[in-house]
Amino acid sequence: MTLNRTTLNREAYKALRQAILGRKIPPGQKLVVRVLAEDLGLSPTPVKEALAALEREGLVVAVPHRGYFVLEPSLEDVREIYSLREVLEGLAVRLAVENDGRALFRKLERLFSKQREAADQGDIDTYGDLDLAFHRTFWQAAGSKRLLATAETIDGQIRMLINSSAAIPGRLPQSRAEHEAILQAVRDKDPEAAEAAMRTHVRNAGRALECFLLAREAPDR
Repeated sequence: MTLNRTTLNREAYKALRQAILGRKIPPGQKLVVRVLAEDLGLSPTPVKEALAALEREGLVVAVPHRGYFVLEPSLEDVREIYSLREVLEGLAVRLAVENDGRALFRKLERLFSKQREAADQGDIDTYGDLDLAFHRTFWQAAGSKRLLATAETIDGQIRMLINSSAAIPGRLPQSRAEHEAILQAVRDKDPEAAEAAMRTHVRNAGRALECFLLAREAPDR
């Protein structure tokens, strides 16, 4: 079967997005169209169009006269994204608890149990996937099409930063405790407490990532 151009573009996009979010292509790495096309067994055209789509999503940066690079989040990026996340996800959790308290709790409890297993095994990649699924559950349960669309627009950037923050030494146990506080508020059907717990969780994750980036950028003493 011959794949049409739209299908080839989509397949190239999916393959590259997965490689970036799975950190198989690390932040800051240059993306050479010819090499990627050979690796994917495609012509350069669908690869170029996939890279343009990934740039619009914020996962790839186009540098004039140099080409495409995987986003390497700066301090400014982290602050901007986490400020947006705090407001967006605080609203999402409050609406979700108001709309779907008991069913929501059962879904989250299953995810939290799997997160605990991944954390105990030191499986950061799986923990990051489950972390995003935990948050996405609130986006979907909030009952707001516009909120969901906004969250999904920055989904890739959020996942990239979640994976980064989970790998920071000492952050994972704190993240689990914060998720537990969110779960307790959902169990109690308390939308205000759930929103406060989510805002605290997102704010702490952002601060941890900021501190990590600042320490990494600091000159050796």
